[in-house]
Amino acid sequence: MVFSSHVFLYYFLPIALLAYYLSPMRWRQMVVALLSYVFYGWANPWFVLLMLFSTTVDYVCGLLISGKRNLRAFANDPPAGEGLPPQRQRKLALITSIVVNLSLLGFFKYLGFAQTNLNYLLELLGRPAVEVYTVILPVGISFYTFQSMSYSIDLYRGDARPARDFLDFACYVALFPQLVAGPIVRYQDLAEQLRWRSHTVDKFARGVLFFAFGMAKKVLLANPMGAVADAAFGASDLVWYDAWTGVTAYAFQIYFDFSGYSDMAIGLGLMLGFEFKRNFDLPYISQSITEFWRRWHISLSTWLRDYLYIPLGGNRVSPKRTYANLAIVMLLGGLWHGAQWTFVIWGAIHGSLLALERWRGKRPIYARLPAPLPTLCTFVVVLITWVFFRAETFGQSIDYVGAMFGLAQPATAAPLITPLLYQPQYLIVMAACVLIHLLRLDTWEAAQEVRPVRMAWASAAMVASALILFTQSYNPFLYFRF
Repeated sequence: MVFSSHVFLYYFLPIALLAYYLSPMRWRQMVVALLSYVFYGWANPWFVLLMLFSTTVDYVCGLLISGKRNLRAFANDPPAGEGLPPQRQRKLALITSIVVNLSLLGFFKYLGFAQTNLNYLLELLGRPAVEVYTVILPVGISFYTFQSMSYSIDLYRGDARPARDFLDFACYVALFPQLVAGPIVRYQDLAEQLRWRSHTVDKFARGVLFFAFGMAKKVLLANPMGAVADAAFGASDLVWYDAWTGVTAYAFQIYFDFSGYSDMAIGLGLMLGFEFKRNFDLPYISQSITEFWRRWHISLSTWLRDYLYIPLGGNRVSPKRTYANLAIVMLLGGLWHGAQWTFVIWGAIHGSLLALERWRGKRPIYARLPAPLPTLCTFVVVLITWVFFRAETFGQSIDYVGAMFGLAQPATAAPLITPLLYQPQYLIVMAACVLIHLLRLDTWEAAQEVRPVRMAWASAAMVASALILFTQSYNPFLYFRF
């Protein structure tokens, strides 16, 4: 089910809010969990069993790590890290949790990728190929496996206390506002809210602001930019200015699409009393790649930092090891996004740039230029990397980058794509995307305080988005594929 769909807007969301607020307080956790399973299983009910299996494994592993039995006596539990079972048991439970989650992710997301690359090697060796199996990718598996796995890791480290009961943990893993495309929420950030959370008119109104502005980002900005990007990347030949226009459109598409989803998730959480952390902070105003990753998909970048980069040694080791750690983290971060070499290359480029900036003291070569040139240079670098993220194949990405720098020889039919890219409505939307960044207009800041003017803007944006939905075909969020 998609937030920007008629089924969700006009049926699921009203029913969910009514069921939640009409239920007694002691039943609301169960209501949220059931609604979340219905939401997730709407397209394919079998996916619910997979998520339930992952949830059960991590909950049991959490019990073995913490040594808890009667978790209803949570208020009398000692502080995290005290009264622990034998280290061997804790380590075995942690390894089980990690292996199970990574195995699920590996099978459903990377089996075909591994088989295809194995066949390539077998072909080089003159050996017969293996059969490549097509496995349906469960929506959101990259997000909820990371979330569920982080619970076991935090328990082992002593950074979190165990869930009060299975219902609390199941609600945390399946929480439908952020289930299928993030932000990645850690258990310790929601532990208190799962036990008790406030419900106020102001919090609900802020949730409406987040949701309305997020919907507008998706429908009014991301979808039109997606049409421009699809036309450019779908063309066989491009002149240089069309290539830059296409990748710029894609940059705005993926930002407003994903940040729009995060805004809607934060808004839905507030409507149910939950408070999630910020996931985007206007990344295209960054003056370096290091700053870009402090502003882009914050929940993923901090997850990779805390659960991969720091355990590898972070920057506490020698400079060469630090550069290697950055490269490894970003390579795996690229692979997390998708089972294609283009994603790996995208991660490798970002890892190399991060290492280069750390070598130069976290400042890029162009940092000494007068403002706003550092921001512009960073944006151009990000645009080039987005080509590898968007292109279907490595060959297409190389051809596209070549077209951007005038190295390709466009065919005589190349100018035919130009009228499709520069339609007035697309130019207006692109100008709005640029203006939003120049003025630093951000949903997180706008929704911190409910004011009549802001609510009027949000209402107008919501109405416009709902009306335009009737004219658009099914267009899911980009990160659903991850």
